[in-house]
Amino acid sequence: MFKPALITAAFLLTACNPGGPTYISTGNASAPMLNVSATGYADAAPDRATVSAGVVQQGKTAREAMVGNATLMTAVFDELKAAGIPKSDITTSQLSLQPQYDYTDRRKPTIKGYEARNTVTVKSDDIEQVGPMLDALVRAGVNNINRVTFSVKDPKNALDEARKDAIREAKEKAEGMAEAAGVKLGPILSINESKRGGFTPQPGMMGGGAMRMDSAVTPISAGEQSMSVTVNLSYGILE
Repeated sequence: MFKPALITAAFLLTACNPGGPTYISTGNASAPMLNVSATGYADAAPDRATVSAGVVQQGKTAREAMVGNATLMTAVFDELKAAGIPKSDITTSQLSLQPQYDYTDRRKPTIKGYEARNTVTVKSDDIEQVGPMLDALVRAGVNNINRVTFSVKDPKNALDEARKDAIREAKEKAEGMAEAAGVKLGPILSINESKRGGFTPQPGMMGGGAMRMDSAVTPISAGEQSMSVTVNLSYGILE
């Protein structure tokens, strides 16, 4: 009797995984393997807001622009202090002074004034107070709000849930593939992962530009952030 020839080709099976196909590989006859990947997700409510805002001030001279800017920014820092924001959570992220040109004579532009910009980045762990804080900053002199973003300070629990979900899905996928291919799963030979989430702008983010103020409090909604973990499992195949 002749023994069946060893299969050395690779079987490509398309899986319902947006990350791409998964496959059974028997390229190495002494150690056939089955590789699968899956992605798990978990949602988390943001508990930190980061605000980027500042003052744009113009003047006929560089000194006039800088002094006017400094006066307004002093009031802005006073408002942040009154709101209970510690100095460690306030960072000057931009300070610039630029000439403004008159291009009436394009061959020989002339300086018509100066523009001073001072931007601070502020972190707050009180999401409910972000709207009132923005209103107070505008009253103090802020006329440029670049963005408001939200994040999760400690995403560990959400990532743990996403990881469990991914591994559960990967195991189910491997079992289904092995059954369809007529092979028996062996032990897990390797596991690796990649993760993402929690640090990109989410619904509730405000765009750049000066705010139009009235008697109403600026509404802020942090929404939820989705954390994801992708796992790759390699199984041995039993003969």
